Amino acid sequence: MKFLSQFFVILMIASVSEVLNTLIPAPVPACIYGIIITFLLLYTRILRLEHIRDTAKYLVEIQAVTFVPATVGIVEVWGDVSDVVPAYLAVCFVSTIAVMAVSGMVTQFVIRHKKEES
Repeated sequence: MKFLSQFFVILMIASVSEVLNTLIPAPVPACIYGIIITFLLLYTRILRLEHIRDTAKYLVEIQAVTFVPATVGIVEVWGDVSDVVPAYLAVCFVSTIAVMAVSGMVTQFVIRHKKEES
């Protein structure tokens, strides 16, 4: 029953984020609204981590399985996309390096800032 109630909370947050995505005319995916809502609820302690921890951990653990349908979809249209695979791989490589670099710089900034505060 605990997992069901935790899943219900996560599902409600996802539903609200989908509604926001429909109502707000911005090029922001619904999942970003969901992340922001979850952060605000946790930050304000309206939602406690214990209310979603176990189910969220489980969902992260099975996350790789959710990519199977996308992979099958790519295999089905391989003839149509095979010409642009090198471009896709280049974009993926460059964007991954950019995300790693920015994440590292932000982390270093936060660590330095915290050291200065102490």
